[in-house]
Amino acid sequence: MEYRMLPIGHGHLVSEARLIAIVSPDSAPIKRLIQDARDRRSLIDATAGRKTQSVLIMDSDHIVLSSLSPASLQVLRADSQVPDETYQEEELQND
Repeated sequence: MEYRMLPIGHGHLVSEARLIAIVSPDSAPIKRLIQDARDRRSLIDATAGRKTQSVLIMDSDHIVLSSLSPASLQVLRADSQVPDETYQEEELQND
């Protein structure tokens, strides 16, 4: 099994296998989702102080904020098959 990491900007990475959705932060339901995650302490702000352009919903009930647009993240997701960002399960188990 491979673990591909998706760059979400400013040196931050998330696991593609754990990613459920990439959405825009503009709608009221997503704003409520962000506030609920903040209240539960499961919000991860990876914007480095910049404006939030996309919200990543993870299968661990974490919400990740990114300053990259959803379209940019989709392009990066398509390009994330770079060998340096691909880890084999055996390598992770040996650590």
